[in-house]
Amino acid sequence: MKKLTSLAVALGLVFSASAMAKDTIALAISTLDNPFFVTLKEGAEKKANELGYDLVVLDSQNDPAKELSNVEDVTVRGAKVLLINPTDSEAVGNAVAVANKKHIPVITLDRGASSGKIVSHIASDNVAGGKMAGDFIAEKVGKNAKVIQLEGIAGTSVARERGEGFKQAVEANQFDLLASQPADFDRTKGLNVTENLLVSNGDAKAVFAQNDEMALGALRAISASGKDIIVVGFDGTDDAIKAVEGGKLAATIAQQPEKIGELGVETADKLLKGEKVDTKIPVPLKVISK
Repeated sequence: MKKLTSLAVALGLVFSASAMAKDTIALAISTLDNPFFVTLKEGAEKKANELGYDLVVLDSQNDPAKELSNVEDVTVRGAKVLLINPTDSEAVGNAVAVANKKHIPVITLDRGASSGKIVSHIASDNVAGGKMAGDFIAEKVGKNAKVIQLEGIAGTSVARERGEGFKQAVEANQFDLLASQPADFDRTKGLNVTENLLVSNGDAKAVFAQNDEMALGALRAISASGKDIIVVGFDGTDDAIKAVEGGKLAATIAQQPEKIGELGVETADKLLKGEKVDTKIPVPLKVISK
């Protein structure tokens, strides 16, 4: 009788553990060197804990080959849904294809994918944000102003869309666009590129940087030059908001990275419950200025 009782207890523990097993959601991030994506990850982790999922976070280190390897890895580790913030909108198609072949639903975050089957895309309206940045510059320095643009990583949907929105503002406000050059969403490159551009474009009145990291780099270059040039960034990172509050950065077009991460997990949860989800889920933007 005692043996039967022990067996029943053991079986009960097995069934209990089985019942408590959590589904795994994978989150492939383009890079964790950028504060914006760290905040996105934290939002996803918070929501996964709240909803009872195991979240496996993978850092692609801005390398499409690493991204592909990461996705191949999680598809054999039992991930039920793949959340992916692409390193490159074109190259990510290879990773998406791997998940599609395994019938794992794919949700893109912040940056889109140019190919493959995507269940849902969660992002801010980057075109509208680029236009907002340009219109803010027009308010501060007037129409016909001489401006510079720092572009993000070529090939990403974010860089393309923010650039398109800013182009609309350039045309609407008749800006003289002196230069538009990539600085790869990187603070140090933002500093170096701005330093070089100011040598031949010292009469610029404003810089639009397609993310806050480049904007903060541009600020350092402008400060060293002693010139009076306003800088507008994009993302609403903590460092950028502090720079706005300190009167250094003119404005940042604030995304809500934590919200993007949360919505990614919430959307995955709906999919796993068999519920319908929207193919596009927008996250509101706002201008943060002093």
